Amino acid sequence: MSDQPLINLDLSGRSALVTGGVSGIGLACAQRLAQAGAELVVVDLDENAAREVAEPLGGRGIGADLTDPAVLDAIDAETYAADIIVNNAGFQRVAPIEDFPPEVFVAIQKVMVEAPFRLVRAALPRMYEKGWGRVINISSAHGLIASPYKVAYVTAKHGLEGFSKVVAMEGAAHGVTSNCINPGYVRTPLVEKQIADQATTHGIGEDEVIEKIMLQRPAIKRLLEPAEVAELAIYLCSPVADCITGSSYRLDGGWVSN
Repeated sequence: MSDQPLINLDLSGRSALVTGGVSGIGLACAQRLAQAGAELVVVDLDENAAREVAEPLGGRGIGADLTDPAVLDAIDAETYAADIIVNNAGFQRVAPIEDFPPEVFVAIQKVMVEAPFRLVRAALPRMYEKGWGRVINISSAHGLIASPYKVAYVTAKHGLEGFSKVVAMEGAAHGVTSNCINPGYVRTPLVEKQIADQATTHGIGEDEVIEKIMLQRPAIKRLLEPAEVAELAIYLCSPVADCITGSSYRLDGGWVSN
């Protein structure tokens, strides 16, 4: 993919909040939104990393544990000003259901379902008042289908899909759209960690994981790049996407079609 942006969009005067914005898809979205002129807030568990990303882009970095409702309530004030929310934060654990730690299952739901709900809930009144808002939920191919050993992640992404559609239905009359982006495997730290976990779970070498598991079903046999996801996010903020809402955009190389 070219380093030049495909969409020439001016978001000057708009504010954007990105969760999990210090690496991978979140970082790419933060950089692309700032490039388009949006005032940026990056939220991440690592406050120093959030600041290191946001400040060179003219934005602010906030450290927050998204599993803690009290912490989420404390950053609600930041979301009041958000015209664009990118719900990207998440993490993964690969294990059979009978071995899956219940506390990890709950934590994944908090980060990937409850946190988006709380952040969007705080931002909607101002979006409604302004008559414009964009909620972009970074879902996954696993928001549409399932795979073994990923019970918490698949459950959370399916929940995020439902949440996104309800926001779309309620926000439509107020100029607010809500959509999901559903990537396949993207070249991110989250995916890199999965390679070792998948190798252990399936009893194969790490060098076999990408070929035999990650890219077995997609028709296009390569990992996605974070910038490809970010460009679709920017498209969903553009005027030509004003009537796109309640949708799930697959960037999966044909995975779900197989």
